Amino acid sequence: MRPSERSFARRIDLTSLQLFVAVCELGSIGKAAEREFIAASAVSKRLSDLEATLETPLLYRHTRGVKLTPAGESLLHHARSVLFSLEKMQAELSEYADGVRGHVRIHANISAIVQFLPEDLGTFSQAHPQVKIDLEEHLSTEVLRAVQEGAADLGICNIAAGGNAHELQTLPYRHDELVLIVPRGHALAKKKAVAFEDTLDFDHVGLHSNSSIYLAMREAAAAAGRTIRLRIHVTGLDAMCRMIHNGLGVGVMPRRAFALMHGVGDLECVRLTDAWAARDIRLVARDFSTLPLTARLLVDHLRARAEGQQALAA
Repeated sequence: MRPSERSFARRIDLTSLQLFVAVCELGSIGKAAEREFIAASAVSKRLSDLEATLETPLLYRHTRGVKLTPAGESLLHHARSVLFSLEKMQAELSEYADGVRGHVRIHANISAIVQFLPEDLGTFSQAHPQVKIDLEEHLSTEVLRAVQEGAADLGICNIAAGGNAHELQTLPYRHDELVLIVPRGHALAKKKAVAFEDTLDFDHVGLHSNSSIYLAMREAAAAAGRTIRLRIHVTGLDAMCRMIHNGLGVGVMPRRAFALMHGVGDLECVRLTDAWAARDIRLVARDFSTLPLTARLLVDHLRARAEGQQALAA
């Protein structure tokens, strides 16, 4: 590090960065001061000092609040990254102090959580009881964003759903197959396979509008010059099954997830002939080589479990 870089690092005050982020999030110096339990004049002074240190304005101040300058936008991105790293450092060190020897934060989509992670994480926890795992369910696009921003160490999702995957490293994890779920006795129930386009004459029960499954469905419908007759959005696969059972439409979900929930309604699954129905679920990280040891152990375990299941299937 050059002397000028060391000097810059020493001149940046972490409390000022925290207050700057708070002001940006709330759009007001007064509201940020109230939330952080500090006088508004003190917040204003710290922001002025920060601007003087960086030698550029960060905020446009007006009577109704503040607005970021281009330099402020850039600083907000970097400030959040720095504060994320500090929170991660604090969390990991506190785990060591509490006698826990590792902590891995995972964000995963619903397909991975329902189909594969309960068993895979369960066997890992049995082998490594000292490692704490925090698992959160998110849409695939949000999983990728969380890994990119440092809010998660590891992501598990369908890569096709996100536009920024090229900035991240990925490894193969599992394959899943999307199928059509219909009530028993439905016009499509007796078919061995069906093209998604042929389902568009019927009402649909869909997952969240930004879920990877629904986005794929919408793109397929658009390619056929059609729209989806969406009757209801649901947030979970069990809710989808219950809605379909009660005649609210047909739906698309992973085959293994449907098998695991078999008995939630009098339903049948029909294979989809579309290429997009066969999907890859991948492990995602900023850089696998720089993950903490415990996270690398988990990645190795997940990949070994996946390879073992593929060998059994073969």
